[in-house]
Amino acid sequence: MSKFQAVRGTQDIFGEEGVKFHRVMGAAGQVAHLYNYQSLMLPVFEETEVFARGLGETSDVVSKEMFSFETKGGENVTLRPEFTAGVVRAFISNGMQQNLPLKFFSYGPVFRYERPQKGRYRQFHQVNFEFFGIKDFYADVEIITLAAQLLESLGIKENVKLQINTLGDKESRANYTKALVEYFNQHADKLSEDSKKRLEKNPMRILDSKDAADKAIVANAPVMQDHLNDESKAFFRGVLTNLEISFEVVVNPRIVRGLDYYNHTVFEFVAESDNMGAQNTILAGGRYDGLVTELGGNETPAIGFAAGIERLMMMLPEAPETKTLAAVVSDNIERTLEVSAHLRANNIAAEALFTGNFKKKVQKADKINASHIVFVFEDKMELKNMITGEQKELKLEEILREIK
Repeated sequence: MSKFQAVRGTQDIFGEEGVKFHRVMGAAGQVAHLYNYQSLMLPVFEETEVFARGLGETSDVVSKEMFSFETKGGENVTLRPEFTAGVVRAFISNGMQQNLPLKFFSYGPVFRYERPQKGRYRQFHQVNFEFFGIKDFYADVEIITLAAQLLESLGIKENVKLQINTLGDKESRANYTKALVEYFNQHADKLSEDSKKRLEKNPMRILDSKDAADKAIVANAPVMQDHLNDESKAFFRGVLTNLEISFEVVVNPRIVRGLDYYNHTVFEFVAESDNMGAQNTILAGGRYDGLVTELGGNETPAIGFAAGIERLMMMLPEAPETKTLAAVVSDNIERTLEVSAHLRANNIAAEALFTGNFKKKVQKADKINASHIVFVFEDKMELKNMITGEQKELKLEEILREIK
């Protein structure tokens, strides 16, 4: 056995896990197609400042979890810890603001230096959806509905709940922040050290604290709904009343995003399962109308979400193996290649079996769970259905029709 192993916090995905991975990717790609989200492939690293500004200098991700390094040319770059900041950078740098509205679908590996645990890796994968250019609530409704349809297509919708909150507009948020500061200042001596720092720079993030003492204080903190102006109330009401999904929608006033460019809708799909490890949020998103300006572009409304592929994989129901795969068995290599190529040209997956005697090739076909075996003899061809056991002599055109 090799002395080299996968680096701590990373994993090799293959076998059944590989099948699940592609189930998630296939479902996400199909939903992106249904909602007309165009593919956007991004570099796996960006200038560090893109993420520092996009995630906030004081956030845990920026201060503790980013994989950052200096290139040989002296550039400071970071492996992406999330997609949104990179999508916004691409949106600005490629001059896309003249073509609104725009919708993007991205996917791939992301990197965070955190303690590996169940369902959490230092290199993991996400699917990401972003919607630019619509300031009204119906964009929020669309993207939440899209997220629900993704979960439905994976067979896990019934095992999660949608939790949603509003951060209001700038005026509402400013009023709420003022109320939070007044409240937390009364309990400042009991706050954790991290929350004391947040009180000075980002008080809303205290609501997200995992510290037990902080949680006790947060339990009685003011809630955003009590500080919304009429416009923000109308926006949130529009979102709630127009969500055409059969979810029990839970308004959770503790769902927040600490950075000022977030506004109005924030949401999470939370698993009810006990096997998700320490964190059970599998998909999260929100509206960030101020981020494009923060990264140097023109003011542009936007909303999006990301979902961890590995976390979705953990929730997938077991599905029976129903793939169609034809194994081609023959003693003639040239005929094996010829028939296999013909099957594939007709969109039928085919495994050309080259090694071993005739009997071993049949055993191999069974081992790879082939749904059919195409026997190619000198003067005839036979097709065996591995599910029913039926075997009969057919011409190649008849074999194609039978398998399809």
